[in-house]
Amino acid sequence: MCVCARPSPPRLAKVCLGSRGAPGPPPPQPGGAAEARRGGGGAGVARRAGAALRAMPAARGAARRCALAGPLPPVPPPPPPPLLLLLLLLLPVLPAAGTEGKARSCGEVRQAYSAKGFSLASVPYQEIAGEHLRICPQEYTCCTSEMEDKLSQQSKLEFENLVEETSHFVRTTFVSRHKKFDEFFRELLENAERSLNDMFVRTYGMLYMQNSEVFQDLFTELKRYYTGGNVNLEEMLNDFWARLLERMFQLINPQYHFSEDYLECVSKYTDQLKPFGDVPRKLKVQVTRAFIAARTFVQGLTVGREVANRVSKVSPTPGCIRALMKMLYCPYCRGLPTVKPCNNYCLNVMKGCLANQADLDTEWNLFIDAMLLVAERLEGPFNIESVMDPIDVKISEAIMNMQENSMQVSAKVFQGCGQPKPAPALRSSRSVPENFNTRFRPYNPEERPTTAAGTSLDRLVTDIKEKLKVSKKFWSTLPYTICKDERVTAGPSVEEDCWNGHTKARYLPEIMNDGLTNQINNPEVDVDITRPDTFIRQQIMALRVMTNKLKNAYNGNDVNFQDTSDETSGSGSGSGCTDDICPTEFDFVTTEAPPVDSDRREVEASATQPRCSLQTLLVILLSLVLQRRWR
Repeated sequence: MCVCARPSPPRLAKVCLGSRGAPGPPPPQPGGAAEARRGGGGAGVARRAGAALRAMPAARGAARRCALAGPLPPVPPPPPPPLLLLLLLLLPVLPAAGTEGKARSCGEVRQAYSAKGFSLASVPYQEIAGEHLRICPQEYTCCTSEMEDKLSQQSKLEFENLVEETSHFVRTTFVSRHKKFDEFFRELLENAERSLNDMFVRTYGMLYMQNSEVFQDLFTELKRYYTGGNVNLEEMLNDFWARLLERMFQLINPQYHFSEDYLECVSKYTDQLKPFGDVPRKLKVQVTRAFIAARTFVQGLTVGREVANRVSKVSPTPGCIRALMKMLYCPYCRGLPTVKPCNNYCLNVMKGCLANQADLDTEWNLFIDAMLLVAERLEGPFNIESVMDPIDVKISEAIMNMQENSMQVSAKVFQGCGQPKPAPALRSSRSVPENFNTRFRPYNPEERPTTAAGTSLDRLVTDIKEKLKVSKKFWSTLPYTICKDERVTAGPSVEEDCWNGHTKARYLPEIMNDGLTNQINNPEVDVDITRPDTFIRQQIMALRVMTNKLKNAYNGNDVNFQDTSDETSGSGSGSGCTDDICPTEFDFVTTEAPPVDSDRREVEASATQPRCSLQTLLVILLSLVLQRRWR
């Protein structure tokens, strides 16, 4: 007898009882222990589905037999086979859409890569696995190893060009202004010499022409000093006036014959007698400080030009090249050739690559400040233009003073050097008034020439001061200048849609400070802060030496540096400036030349001072050697 029972939904259970009322074996249930032994997965599900289908006719027959036994309450139809469960179990086995069938295209990368001038032979059409990449993220990529190498070299080249291009203004400023100042000073000296020669030929005629080498030697020595020659301006000017006195003394006393020894005695009375009035002292002060300032300023332009040219030619380290490649061209490898680096990301890369250049900034700024101070001197009391343009008039004035005081000068010389021998009759017949009978118009300082290099010193100085001010802090701001370039980064305003070194998203690390030591934690560039660039250190030292020389020129002192220590020693010319004329802003330990109103014996005495210090040093060294031997 069959008894149909209706358990709780949704499963309909059927129990068939035998003739003895004992229940028969239940139909197999899915998911039991036996099923687990037979195995799971897709095959097990398929077997279960087949068994269910085979059991359906038997189930229908059982249902008819139950219907003959008597009516049952209405039962809802059974649910369909567990197809949803079957699909869920089979889902992990199916291939993922797009992983094997459709990879991303590299069309944009190919176009951008070709625009750089590279061949497309090695560029894939679709993304490939990136395990071969050494710099860029090792994910699906449009770059082969060959492409990564070429783009790495391209990033190095573009970085070098960026630095050179960004520093173009500074380099051209020093190159062009050095050329302009040098041309102006040289032409100024040529014009002054030509003006004096023309005036003295018209005024003194044959007398000047017979003694013109005295004046020619003056300008030759001035030119030699300006071009860097080892000339002591004070001694040179003292020699000029002494030689001029010897020639003049013979001209105003033609009735006497003077031997070389006698003329040497005459020259010793130059400072004591002051035969040329106060002109030599004033002219010595003006010429000395003006030439010191002019020569030192042009030397400063030369040093600035050389430093800017050398430092702008960068040699990136391997760590810098990796960082540049990652920043500039890893977007290509990720299929994002149009995405530019984030601004802050660029700053960290540039600060790491230009760490040594940033260390140049402190000394560079001090150098620019010193150049500006000397430029102010050139505009004011040290204006070489206002000194050299009227130099012919001033020397002629000195000659007139000698003419007016000739009797007193001759008497004192005869008293000190003795009575000279009479000259032959032909020479003594020449009278003094015939030799010097012309006065010159007074020089007007308002007349400023524009013939030297087609300009004037004031205009040149005004122009260079503006450009020097702009070049301050150039090396520390170089990373910011490069990263502001729209060809390089997405710009400061774009923070999300930019390349951060891994993907297109915001760059999170903080920006490093300037200089080598501050790059110890740079997240983008591996920088060895224990090994400063020796080439950059050489440029720092060159700037330091030039800055000290400019500061001394500002105070009217000419110093030839023997070393680069703070205790600078030197020899040269002092300006003789008083505090009210040349206010001192800088104090230095220097060996200054004697004041301009001292005689030549003081110059010779000052020249012996280095020998005394050398003897002292030898004594100290000898005592140290003896002490060591005694031990």
